[in-house]
Amino acid sequence: MCNDKTQNFFELPDIIAIRQFGGNFKEYFEAVYQVFINDFVHNRPVFKGRRLALKKHPLFEGKEYTFYHFTHAGNDEANRKPDLERMERMPWPAPIINNSEHNYLKVWRNQRGTRDRILIFHEKERYLVVLEDRRDYILPWTAYMVNYPNKVRRLLKEYEAYKKPKPPG
Repeated sequence: MCNDKTQNFFELPDIIAIRQFGGNFKEYFEAVYQVFINDFVHNRPVFKGRRLALKKHPLFEGKEYTFYHFTHAGNDEANRKPDLERMERMPWPAPIINNSEHNYLKVWRNQRGTRDRILIFHEKERYLVVLEDRRDYILPWTAYMVNYPNKVRRLLKEYEAYKKPKPPG
């Protein structure tokens, strides 16, 4: 992985694939969870000098809520489904957060309802990490592949609008 902030591209760690576990989902799921524990419990990421907290409750299958949001998809909280694409990329969020000032990564803030969100986008991989600023601390909220070109365009448009200087007053 390239940590040199002057480079034009930010390389990500290898994905963790279910085939590495002979297709055994239970073993795979636990291995993905261990990556999460290492990256977010034992070695908490830091965003611009601020350490991240975790949303631990409600627990899902005995695992932290943040892990659930990183590895499951769906709009209905009670019925989110395991998402292999998200699970494969569990090694990605922590390095992205820790290196958010790398010139390749696009970082901006937005409002979603009353929520103050921080978005970190790796454009080539179409991978988005979402953090929530709770003033006293930051929560890693979710991370996922952006699979639709129109969503990529919307994110890039939002980023460009955020970067533009705001008129005074």
